Amino acid sequence: MTAPEPGSHQTPAQAQEQGAALALLPATATLGYYVLPASLQTQTLIQLTPQIIAYLTLGIWASYNRNILSRLGLNKEKVRSGLGWGLLTGLLLGCVNTFVILWAYPHLGHDITFLKTTPHGRLPILVMVPWFICSIAIFVELNFRGFLLGRLAACESGLWRSGSAQRFSPLALIAGSLVFAFDPFMVNTFQHLHWIALWDGLIWGIIRLRTGNLYLTIAAHAVEALVMYSVVRFTLSS
Repeated sequence: MTAPEPGSHQTPAQAQEQGAALALLPATATLGYYVLPASLQTQTLIQLTPQIIAYLTLGIWASYNRNILSRLGLNKEKVRSGLGWGLLTGLLLGCVNTFVILWAYPHLGHDITFLKTTPHGRLPILVMVPWFICSIAIFVELNFRGFLLGRLAACESGLWRSGSAQRFSPLALIAGSLVFAFDPFMVNTFQHLHWIALWDGLIWGIIRLRTGNLYLTIAAHAVEALVMYSVVRFTLSS
């Protein structure tokens, strides 16, 4: 058993959490991907394996614990504030990252036209906006910030005597952000642009740990992706 997750106000019934270390399995699978032969790394199923493991372990973890929504940061009373602040955060990050993609990367000599051939670029825009993008945001945040980061933070909380270190969970934040940014499917899909996910992961992770509000990171992720996708797709098709 591990200590309660930092940054959340837990009742005695929530205080004991079982199976938080299950989050190490998808993290290990992500690391393991990069030692595989190149011939295996190109296979889509292999690239998706860490995420598949994550959702399976999420299900196992949920079956052994109570107050799952609260532990994941999905308390009902946080919906309104989460959506509001998520909208603002997503708009800001969307504008910054769109500038990075359309101006900074090309000026550094990187090609971005490959985005037209990604699975996201091939789907009809009315499928991507907003339905597919919002669905991706929900599942990705549930996985990486709700389950992975939250459980790593729960594991880490027992390592620190300082209350501020327990709340901030620096090791969990860094590890969670790296696992997110180096997710095999993301790296293979977005190539050099996957580095954007590193600072996104750090920002969303800090927000998740400080507020305990997964609605905020879901909304921020969705809005940011909608802004980037719409502007970049229009620019590349014009």
